[in-house]
Amino acid sequence: MRRREFITLLGGAAAAWPLAARAQQPGKPPTVGFLGQSTPLGESERAAAFAQRLRELGWVEGRTIAIEYRWAEGRNDSLAEIAAEFVRLKVNIIVTGGAPAVIAAKQVTPVVPIVFATVGDPVGVGLVTSLARPGGNITGLSTLTVDLAGKRIDLLREAISSLGRLAIMGNVGNPTIALEFGELQAAARTLGLQVDTLEIRRPQDIASALEAVKGRADALYVCQDLLTLGNRQRINTLALGARLPVMHASREQIEAAGLMSYGPNFMDMYRRAGDYVDKILRGAKPADLPVEQPTKFDLVINLITARALGLTIPPTLLARADEVIE
Repeated sequence: MRRREFITLLGGAAAAWPLAARAQQPGKPPTVGFLGQSTPLGESERAAAFAQRLRELGWVEGRTIAIEYRWAEGRNDSLAEIAAEFVRLKVNIIVTGGAPAVIAAKQVTPVVPIVFATVGDPVGVGLVTSLARPGGNITGLSTLTVDLAGKRIDLLREAISSLGRLAIMGNVGNPTIALEFGELQAAARTLGLQVDTLEIRRPQDIASALEAVKGRADALYVCQDLLTLGNRQRINTLALGARLPVMHASREQIEAAGLMSYGPNFMDMYRRAGDYVDKILRGAKPADLPVEQPTKFDLVINLITARALGLTIPPTLLARADEVIE
């Protein structure tokens, strides 16, 4: 499905489905609440992958299932409001991604099943008891954020042989990012790199944080969450102005002029979230469904950005990339 077609579909659905949910009658198809972290445009491919998987499993929107789409638009304060709305609408399952969104949903309901398509370290931030036996009403897929931190630094160092000082930007209000910061600092020390940590909590912090390392750091590592994903264009534009190559966790960031990304294939993660929804709607309990890990990883390199920064990416690294944007 093309992105534009999906956005049009979302617009029509948003107007019709809330009325249907409020008028829910016995025997009515189940309703899934889909809580997107950013905007319909920003997450259209993830939402489309999720909906497509449900169709493959026999769940037809408007006939055998309804999906209520809501978008936080990069605002943490919207997460709890949307989760509470889903509870009022009596959705059968809440689907979302990112630790803050899952935490917000968990605080609103200990009963409604919650499926997360992406959480960096669900055990580390206390969302599940263990990967094998989540317990409670929450399960889903881990993105291995903390485990992949060192790998991303290795790739960045391979791309920039002169790398000596690394700036790390992240939203310290996100518990997963706090864990990632610790892992990144340990990995950087092992490689003999100096580190500048740029702690942000709101969009207004981004410009001043990058200004502080302009002409000082050799590269920037951005820890991905709701805040940095929603402000990726601003981060990458300012980083280009500061002549900073940027390492990200997902392809969406590279489309916005970042240099490199390495991480799970997020469309595949959202697709697999559909399998959890299918199992729960057929009677499985979230507590008994193990948290799964990524099976597909993508290395994406933006050569347009590399040329703008005057960088020459080694051919050996380009050969290993899953996608090269030229």
